[in-house]
Amino acid sequence: MPEFPRVDDALLQRLDVPIPRYTSYPTAPVWSEKVGRRAYSAALAEAGKRTEAPLSLYLHIPFCRERCSFCGCNVVISRSTAGADAYLGALVREMDAAAELLGDRRSVSQIHWGGGTPTFLEERQIESLWTAITRRFRVLPDAEVAIEIDPKVTTLSQLTLLRKLGFNRMSMGVQDLDPAVQEAISRIQTAEKTREMLDGARALGFRGINFDLIYGLPRQTPASWARTIAQVIEMSPDRLAVYAFAHVPEVRPNQKRLPLSELPRGADKLELFRIAWEAFTSAGYRPIGMDHFARPDDELAEAQARRALTRNFQGYSVRAASDVVAFGVSAISDVGGVYAQNTHSIARYKDAIADGELATERGFACTADDVRRRGIITQLMCNFHVDLGASAAQEFGGELARLGALEAEGLVSVKGAEIEVTPLGRIFVRNVASIFDAHLCVGQRLFSRAV
Repeated sequence: MPEFPRVDDALLQRLDVPIPRYTSYPTAPVWSEKVGRRAYSAALAEAGKRTEAPLSLYLHIPFCRERCSFCGCNVVISRSTAGADAYLGALVREMDAAAELLGDRRSVSQIHWGGGTPTFLEERQIESLWTAITRRFRVLPDAEVAIEIDPKVTTLSQLTLLRKLGFNRMSMGVQDLDPAVQEAISRIQTAEKTREMLDGARALGFRGINFDLIYGLPRQTPASWARTIAQVIEMSPDRLAVYAFAHVPEVRPNQKRLPLSELPRGADKLELFRIAWEAFTSAGYRPIGMDHFARPDDELAEAQARRALTRNFQGYSVRAASDVVAFGVSAISDVGGVYAQNTHSIARYKDAIADGELATERGFACTADDVRRRGIITQLMCNFHVDLGASAAQEFGGELARLGALEAEGLVSVKGAEIEVTPLGRIFVRNVASIFDAHLCVGQRLFSRAV
């Protein structure tokens, strides 16, 4: 495995600007209330005609017992699980509305429960929700069925139930194992509890088990972070997501509680990623996409080797369907080139569903050009390579000219219509992808920084 690329201060200063993560294209800031329930209903009805194509389903469970100060998710803080019953009832009614529009198109190749904390739910609630899904959709035998868990609030009994129901993938929030960092971000989680959940999941037959880590958190130092990475390597999860902390207090006011003077920035923050990259690759993990790692025999690594890796709002995948139908507050669907996001307000969500409506609040209808650019950006972000085709010079002459500057910086290699992202460019692949973003306002503060 090659060494981590050297990044000089001048280059870092030029490239470390607010820029999208490209979980979607076009990105959420350009979505509009003009694309709402009617457009989404029409997209679902049209998608229903493709009866043989499987779907991806996403369910958003927003509940958490407490609010972590670093968190960027849409969550509802509650100590009691009883309040979740009304929300789950609305979730099922939303499934009914979508299923009716989809007609006979009901097979599913991917399911993801995200949050919040899905294991906030009681076992009876988990089983009831799963039954509701399987009564409305046909889960394919080789489907990827994943759930996000918080080891602090999850029990081995819950894991046993989830595995019995058919869940086979799991992502665990870890972030950092250092006590001082955990205190700063209001998330206390012992290494012992994390290991207990990992061992329990493995014994039950879960595979593709992922740890979420975050670098750039308050009080992280190279020494403390290296200790966390060493502990994680010793536990040996199948996959790792090593995210740059997205500090966006304008969007997430809870982040204002963080001790800002203790946030690593710029070169200090990049050094933390270097430590993680070198440790994980030395331990045998393969870099996946811009910030993930997987064992060489993991299907993500195998797919990237074939340049067949893809991703959607739920992350990197080999089974993501062409259409994602999402349920719950703030959930985002991607159906037939239409993005549709539900309202962020749980009260408005429940009211819309009670009135027999979909809860779509805003969205975006992709043009043919948007779809073309989305495919290019996905290839760059997932497989670090794209072939623009025979008409590249006519279609993307301006983009190819701007790529020349990045090629001079050593981020890409351009040979005719083919673009290859270099090891240095992989660190700044968001910058490379942004060349093809026709909607981008560079430096927009709604985005987190590249590093």
